[in-house]
Amino acid sequence: MLRYSSLFVFILISITNLVVRASPLVPCFFIFGDSLSDPGNNNPLKTKAKANYHPYGIDFPTGKPTGRFTNGQTAIDVIGQKLGFHRHIPPFSATKGHDIRIGVNYASGAAGIRPETGRHLGEIVTLDMQLRHHKRIISKLNAMVNGSAHGYLKQCLYTINIGSNDYINNYYGPAGQYKTSRKYTVDTYAASLTRSYQQALRMLYENGARKVAVFGLGLIGCSPGSVTRHRPTTPCVDKMNTAVSFFNAKLRTFVAELNHKHHDAKFTYINLQGMAGHPKDGITVINKPCCKSLRDDFQCKESSTICKDRNAYYFWDGYHPTANAHSILGSRAFKKTSHHEAIPFDIQTLVKFRL
Repeated sequence: MLRYSSLFVFILISITNLVVRASPLVPCFFIFGDSLSDPGNNNPLKTKAKANYHPYGIDFPTGKPTGRFTNGQTAIDVIGQKLGFHRHIPPFSATKGHDIRIGVNYASGAAGIRPETGRHLGEIVTLDMQLRHHKRIISKLNAMVNGSAHGYLKQCLYTINIGSNDYINNYYGPAGQYKTSRKYTVDTYAASLTRSYQQALRMLYENGARKVAVFGLGLIGCSPGSVTRHRPTTPCVDKMNTAVSFFNAKLRTFVAELNHKHHDAKFTYINLQGMAGHPKDGITVINKPCCKSLRDDFQCKESSTICKDRNAYYFWDGYHPTANAHSILGSRAFKKTSHHEAIPFDIQTLVKFRL
Protein backbone atom coordinates (compact mmCIF):
# COMPACT_ATOMS: atom_id res chain seq x y z
CA MET A 1 0.00 0.00 0.00
CA LEU A 2 2.87 2.30 0.87
CA ARG A 3 4.46 1.57 -2.51
CA TYR A 4 1.28 2.62 -4.37
CA SER A 5 0.95 5.76 -2.24
CA SER A 6 4.53 6.75 -3.08
CA LEU A 7 3.86 6.12 -6.77
CA PHE A 8 0.73 8.30 -6.61
CA VAL A 9 2.67 11.15 -4.98
CA PHE A 10 5.41 10.86 -7.61
CA ILE A 11 2.87 11.05 -10.45
CA LEU A 12 1.09 13.99 -8.81
CA ILE A 13 4.36 15.92 -8.42
CA SER A 14 5.30 15.17 -12.03
CA ILE A 15 1.95 16.42 -13.30
CA THR A 16 2.23 19.53 -11.15
CA ASN A 17 5.70 20.29 -12.51
CA LEU A 18 4.39 19.91 -16.06
CA VAL A 19 1.61 22.39 -15.35
CA VAL A 20 3.86 24.89 -13.59
CA ARG A 21 6.52 24.71 -16.30
CA ALA A 22 4.16 24.85 -19.28
CA SER A 23 5.57 26.75 -22.25
CA PRO A 24 4.75 30.48 -22.49
CA LEU A 25 2.18 31.60 -25.05
CA VAL A 26 5.01 33.15 -27.08
CA PRO A 27 8.69 32.13 -27.23
CA CYS A 28 9.95 35.63 -26.48
CA PHE A 29 8.84 39.12 -25.44
CA PHE A 30 10.57 42.36 -26.50
CA ILE A 31 9.79 45.62 -24.73
CA PHE A 32 10.49 49.20 -25.79
CA GLY A 33 9.56 52.34 -23.89
CA ASP A 34 10.18 54.68 -20.98
CA SER A 35 9.91 54.62 -17.18
CA LEU A 36 6.54 52.86 -17.26
CA SER A 37 8.40 49.78 -18.55
CA ASP A 38 12.02 50.31 -17.42
CA PRO A 39 13.18 47.33 -15.27
CA GLY A 40 16.52 48.92 -14.38
CA ASN A 41 18.23 49.91 -17.63
CA ASN A 42 18.90 53.39 -16.23
CA ASN A 43 20.65 52.11 -13.09
CA PRO A 44 24.20 52.32 -14.53
CA LEU A 45 23.60 55.64 -16.31
CA LYS A 46 24.55 59.13 -15.15
CA THR A 47 21.02 60.43 -14.78
CA LYS A 48 18.51 61.59 -12.19
CA ALA A 49 15.94 59.40 -13.93
CA LYS A 50 16.60 56.22 -11.99
CA ALA A 51 14.70 54.46 -9.23
CA ASN A 52 17.24 52.13 -7.66
CA TYR A 53 16.71 53.34 -4.10
CA HIS A 54 14.23 52.97 -1.26
CA PRO A 55 11.20 53.21 -1.17
CA TYR A 56 11.02 52.10 -4.83
CA GLY A 57 10.64 48.32 -5.01
CA ILE A 58 9.31 47.92 -1.48
CA ASP A 59 6.57 45.58 -2.78
CA PHE A 60 8.66 43.86 -5.44
CA PRO A 61 9.02 40.09 -4.79
CA THR A 62 12.54 40.64 -3.43
CA GLY A 63 11.47 43.67 -1.37
CA LYS A 64 14.34 45.64 -2.87
CA PRO A 65 14.57 48.40 -5.49
CA THR A 66 15.38 47.15 -8.98
CA GLY A 67 15.19 50.35 -10.98
CA ARG A 68 11.45 50.04 -11.65
CA PHE A 69 9.69 53.36 -11.12
CA THR A 70 7.06 51.99 -8.76
CA ASN A 71 6.68 50.12 -5.49
CA GLY A 72 6.42 46.67 -7.07
CA GLN A 73 5.91 45.15 -10.49
CA THR A 74 5.04 47.04 -13.66
CA ALA A 75 2.30 46.39 -16.20
CA ILE A 76 4.96 44.77 -18.39
CA ASP A 77 5.83 42.34 -15.59
CA VAL A 78 2.15 41.47 -15.25
CA ILE A 79 1.81 40.88 -18.99
CA GLY A 80 4.92 38.67 -18.93
CA GLN A 81 3.43 36.55 -16.14
CA LYS A 82 0.13 36.19 -17.98
CA LEU A 83 2.04 35.09 -21.06
CA GLY A 84 3.47 32.28 -18.94
CA PHE A 85 7.07 33.42 -18.44
CA HIS A 86 8.44 32.08 -15.17
CA ARG A 87 10.86 34.96 -14.66
CA HIS A 88 11.01 38.62 -15.58
CA ILE A 89 12.18 39.61 -19.04
CA PRO A 90 15.77 40.79 -18.48
CA PRO A 91 16.83 44.42 -18.98
CA PHE A 92 19.17 45.01 -21.89
CA SER A 93 21.77 46.37 -19.48
CA ALA A 94 21.99 42.99 -17.74
CA THR A 95 21.40 40.46 -20.52
CA LYS A 96 23.89 37.66 -20.95
CA GLY A 97 24.21 34.42 -22.85
CA HIS A 98 20.98 32.63 -23.71
CA ASP A 99 18.88 35.05 -21.61
CA ILE A 100 17.97 36.79 -24.84
CA ARG A 101 16.01 33.79 -26.11
CA ILE A 102 13.07 34.78 -23.89
CA GLY A 103 13.31 38.42 -24.95
CA VAL A 104 14.81 41.70 -23.81
CA ASN A 105 13.47 44.83 -22.13
CA TYR A 106 15.09 47.94 -23.66
CA ALA A 107 12.94 50.59 -21.93
CA SER A 108 14.61 53.62 -20.34
CA GLY A 109 13.21 56.12 -17.86
CA ALA A 110 12.80 59.68 -19.27
CA ALA A 111 13.18 58.43 -22.86
CA GLY A 112 10.93 59.82 -25.53
CA ILE A 113 10.25 59.55 -29.22
CA ARG A 114 12.41 62.63 -29.85
CA PRO A 115 16.14 62.13 -29.16
CA GLU A 116 16.51 65.26 -27.02
CA THR A 117 13.59 64.45 -24.73
CA GLY A 118 14.60 64.03 -21.07
CA ARG A 119 18.21 65.07 -21.68
CA HIS A 120 18.07 67.71 -18.92
CA LEU A 121 17.92 64.81 -16.44
CA GLY A 122 21.08 63.17 -17.75
CA GLU A 123 21.86 60.08 -19.84
CA ILE A 124 18.97 58.11 -21.31
CA VAL A 125 18.50 55.32 -23.82
CA THR A 126 16.59 57.00 -26.62
CA LEU A 127 14.08 55.14 -28.76
CA ASP A 128 16.55 55.12 -31.65
CA MET A 129 19.18 53.60 -29.36
CA GLN A 130 16.70 50.97 -28.15
CA LEU A 131 16.05 49.98 -31.75
CA ARG A 132 19.79 49.75 -32.43
CA HIS A 133 20.22 47.58 -29.34
CA HIS A 134 17.49 45.31 -30.69
CA LYS A 135 19.35 44.83 -33.98
CA ARG A 136 22.40 43.71 -31.99
CA ILE A 137 20.25 41.21 -30.10
CA ILE A 138 18.82 39.88 -33.37
CA SER A 139 22.37 39.30 -34.66
CA LYS A 140 23.10 37.23 -31.55
CA LEU A 141 19.85 35.28 -31.97
CA ASN A 142 20.75 34.53 -35.60
CA ALA A 143 23.94 32.87 -34.36
CA MET A 144 22.04 30.90 -31.72
CA VAL A 145 19.59 29.43 -34.23
CA ASN A 146 22.31 28.82 -36.87
CA GLY A 147 20.85 31.09 -39.52
CA SER A 148 17.93 33.49 -39.59
CA ALA A 149 15.90 34.13 -36.47
CA HIS A 150 12.97 35.45 -38.53
CA GLY A 151 10.77 32.40 -38.01
CA TYR A 152 11.41 32.59 -34.27
CA LEU A 153 10.86 36.35 -33.96
CA LYS A 154 7.58 36.45 -35.84
CA GLN A 155 5.94 34.45 -33.06
CA CYS A 156 7.20 36.78 -30.31
CA LEU A 157 5.31 39.62 -28.68
CA TYR A 158 6.54 43.20 -28.96
CA THR A 159 5.24 46.08 -26.86
CA ILE A 160 6.11 49.75 -27.14
CA ASN A 161 4.95 52.38 -24.66
CA ILE A 162 6.59 55.74 -25.21
CA GLY A 163 5.70 59.41 -25.74
CA SER A 164 4.68 60.71 -22.31
CA ASN A 165 8.08 62.30 -21.78
CA ASP A 166 7.84 64.10 -25.11
CA TYR A 167 5.14 66.13 -23.38
CA ILE A 168 6.15 66.07 -19.69
CA ASN A 169 9.91 66.44 -20.26
CA ASN A 170 9.90 68.35 -23.52
CA TYR A 171 6.89 70.25 -24.90
CA TYR A 172 5.52 71.12 -21.44
CA GLY A 173 8.85 70.60 -19.70
CA PRO A 174 10.97 72.91 -17.54
CA ALA A 175 11.04 76.48 -18.85
CA GLY A 176 13.96 77.23 -21.15
CA GLN A 177 15.04 73.60 -21.59
CA TYR A 178 13.31 72.87 -24.90
CA LYS A 179 12.13 74.85 -27.94
CA THR A 180 9.40 72.54 -29.21
CA SER A 181 6.49 74.51 -27.69
CA ARG A 182 7.66 77.58 -29.62
CA LYS A 183 8.34 75.70 -32.83
CA TYR A 184 5.19 73.57 -33.02
CA THR A 185 1.48 73.95 -32.39
CA VAL A 186 -0.12 71.17 -30.36
CA ASP A 187 -1.38 69.53 -33.55
CA THR A 188 1.84 69.84 -35.56
CA TYR A 189 3.84 68.51 -32.61
CA ALA A 190 1.59 65.44 -32.41
CA ALA A 191 2.02 64.98 -36.16
CA SER A 192 5.82 65.24 -35.85
CA LEU A 193 5.91 62.71 -33.00
CA THR A 194 3.67 60.33 -34.92
CA ARG A 195 5.91 60.46 -38.01
CA SER A 196 8.92 59.47 -35.91
CA TYR A 197 6.87 56.77 -34.18
CA GLN A 198 5.76 55.43 -37.55
CA GLN A 199 9.37 55.10 -38.64
CA ALA A 200 10.18 53.15 -35.46
CA LEU A 201 7.26 50.77 -35.98
CA ARG A 202 8.25 50.21 -39.59
CA MET A 203 11.79 49.41 -38.45
CA LEU A 204 10.45 46.86 -35.97
CA TYR A 205 8.44 45.25 -38.75
CA GLU A 206 11.44 45.17 -41.08
CA ASN A 207 13.42 43.45 -38.32
CA GLY A 208 10.90 40.66 -37.86
CA ALA A 209 8.22 41.97 -35.48
CA ARG A 210 4.82 40.56 -36.42
CA LYS A 211 2.80 40.76 -33.16
CA VAL A 212 2.99 44.30 -31.82
CA ALA A 213 1.01 46.03 -29.05
CA VAL A 214 1.30 49.83 -29.25
CA PHE A 215 0.35 51.67 -26.06
CA GLY A 216 -1.32 55.04 -26.27
CA LEU A 217 -0.56 57.72 -23.68
CA GLY A 218 -2.50 58.12 -20.46
CA LEU A 219 -4.02 61.23 -18.89
CA ILE A 220 -0.68 62.76 -18.00
CA GLY A 221 -2.32 66.09 -17.24
CA CYS A 222 -3.95 64.52 -14.18
CA SER A 223 -0.70 63.35 -12.61
CA PRO A 224 0.26 65.10 -9.35
CA GLY A 225 3.53 66.25 -10.93
CA SER A 226 1.77 67.97 -13.83
CA VAL A 227 -0.83 69.55 -11.58
CA THR A 228 1.80 70.87 -9.16
CA ARG A 229 4.03 72.20 -11.94
CA HIS A 230 1.31 73.91 -14.00
CA ARG A 231 -1.19 74.82 -11.26
CA PRO A 232 -4.40 74.66 -13.33
CA THR A 233 -7.73 76.05 -12.16
CA THR A 234 -9.31 72.67 -12.95
CA PRO A 235 -8.49 69.29 -11.34
CA CYS A 236 -6.22 68.37 -14.30
CA VAL A 237 -3.99 70.21 -16.75
CA ASP A 238 -6.55 70.09 -19.55
CA LYS A 239 -4.22 71.42 -22.26
CA MET A 240 -1.86 68.46 -21.69
CA ASN A 241 -4.66 65.90 -21.90
CA THR A 242 -5.96 67.57 -25.06
CA ALA A 243 -2.49 67.49 -26.61
CA VAL A 244 -2.12 63.80 -25.77
CA SER A 245 -5.55 63.10 -27.30
CA PHE A 246 -4.32 64.52 -30.63
CA PHE A 247 -1.30 62.21 -30.49
CA ASN A 248 -3.32 59.15 -29.49
CA ALA A 249 -5.82 59.68 -32.31
CA LYS A 250 -3.03 59.83 -34.90
CA LEU A 251 -1.29 56.79 -33.41
CA ARG A 252 -4.48 54.74 -33.37
CA THR A 253 -5.11 55.61 -37.03
CA PHE A 254 -1.61 54.51 -37.98
CA VAL A 255 -2.02 51.19 -36.19
CA ALA A 256 -5.15 50.57 -38.30
CA GLU A 257 -3.17 51.45 -41.45
CA LEU A 258 -0.44 48.97 -40.52
CA ASN A 259 -3.00 46.18 -40.16
CA HIS A 260 -4.48 47.08 -43.53
CA LYS A 261 -1.07 47.15 -45.25
CA HIS A 262 0.70 44.20 -43.63
CA HIS A 263 -1.40 41.05 -43.80
CA ASP A 264 1.47 38.98 -42.44
CA ALA A 265 1.45 40.93 -39.14
CA LYS A 266 -0.95 42.04 -36.42
CA PHE A 267 -0.80 45.36 -34.60
CA THR A 268 -3.08 46.54 -31.81
CA TYR A 269 -3.59 49.79 -29.93
CA ILE A 270 -3.77 49.70 -26.12
CA ASN A 271 -5.89 52.61 -24.91
CA LEU A 272 -4.45 53.64 -21.52
CA GLN A 273 -6.79 56.64 -21.37
CA GLY A 274 -9.67 54.18 -21.15
CA MET A 275 -8.19 52.31 -18.17
CA ALA A 276 -8.25 54.79 -15.31
CA GLY A 277 -8.52 53.28 -11.84
CA HIS A 278 -11.91 53.18 -10.14
CA PRO A 279 -13.04 52.48 -6.56
CA LYS A 280 -14.16 49.02 -7.68
CA ASP A 281 -10.48 48.27 -8.36
CA GLY A 282 -9.62 49.32 -4.82
CA ILE A 283 -8.17 52.64 -5.98
CA THR A 284 -9.75 55.56 -4.14
CA VAL A 285 -6.95 58.16 -4.15
CA ILE A 286 -6.24 59.45 -7.66
CA ASN A 287 -4.85 62.94 -7.06
CA LYS A 288 -2.08 62.40 -4.52
CA PRO A 289 1.17 60.39 -4.61
CA CYS A 290 1.77 57.58 -2.14
CA CYS A 291 5.28 58.98 -1.48
CA LYS A 292 4.96 61.80 1.02
CA SER A 293 8.19 63.58 0.03
CA LEU A 294 9.02 64.31 -3.61
CA ARG A 295 12.12 65.71 -5.30
CA ASP A 296 11.93 68.67 -7.68
CA ASP A 297 11.51 66.21 -10.57
CA PHE A 298 8.59 64.61 -8.69
CA GLN A 299 10.25 61.28 -7.95
CA CYS A 300 10.19 60.00 -4.39
CA LYS A 301 12.92 61.34 -2.15
CA GLU A 302 15.22 58.63 -0.87
CA SER A 303 13.69 56.84 2.14
CA SER A 304 10.53 58.95 1.85
CA THR A 305 7.63 58.11 4.13
CA ILE A 306 4.93 56.31 2.16
CA CYS A 307 1.17 55.92 2.45
CA LYS A 308 -0.26 53.12 4.58
CA ASP A 309 -2.59 51.56 2.00
CA ARG A 310 -0.55 51.53 -1.20
CA ASN A 311 -3.21 49.63 -3.11
CA ALA A 312 -5.65 52.51 -2.63
CA TYR A 313 -3.41 54.98 -4.50
CA TYR A 314 -3.17 55.35 -8.26
CA PHE A 315 0.10 57.32 -8.20
CA TRP A 316 3.25 56.14 -6.47
CA ASP A 317 5.20 59.36 -7.05
CA GLY A 318 4.43 62.49 -9.07
CA TYR A 319 4.10 60.67 -12.40
CA HIS A 320 4.30 56.90 -12.02
CA PRO A 321 1.50 54.48 -11.08
CA THR A 322 1.55 52.22 -8.04
CA ALA A 323 2.04 48.49 -8.49
CA ASN A 324 -1.73 48.04 -8.03
CA ALA A 325 -2.47 50.51 -10.84
CA HIS A 326 0.16 48.79 -13.00
CA SER A 327 -1.54 45.46 -12.29
CA ILE A 328 -4.87 46.83 -13.49
CA LEU A 329 -3.33 48.31 -16.66
CA GLY A 330 -1.37 45.15 -17.47
CA SER A 331 -4.33 42.85 -16.81
CA ARG A 332 -6.67 44.90 -19.04
CA ALA A 333 -4.10 45.21 -21.79
CA PHE A 334 -3.79 41.43 -21.73
CA LYS A 335 -7.53 40.75 -21.48
CA LYS A 336 -9.76 43.74 -22.06
CA THR A 337 -12.91 44.28 -20.06
CA SER A 338 -14.49 46.57 -22.68
CA HIS A 339 -14.00 47.12 -26.41
CA HIS A 340 -12.36 50.54 -26.12
CA GLU A 341 -9.49 49.32 -23.88
CA ALA A 342 -7.68 47.52 -26.72
CA ILE A 343 -8.37 48.12 -30.43
CA PRO A 344 -8.88 45.95 -32.41
CA PHE A 345 -7.92 43.22 -29.93
CA ASP A 346 -6.20 42.62 -26.62
CA ILE A 347 -2.80 40.98 -26.14
CA GLN A 348 -4.34 37.61 -25.24
CA THR A 349 -5.92 37.55 -28.69
CA LEU A 350 -2.90 39.06 -30.43
CA VAL A 351 -0.51 36.29 -29.38
CA LYS A 352 -2.86 33.54 -30.60
CA PHE A 353 -2.61 34.54 -34.25
CA ARG A 354 -0.71 32.08 -36.42
CA LEU A 355 1.50 34.05 -38.78
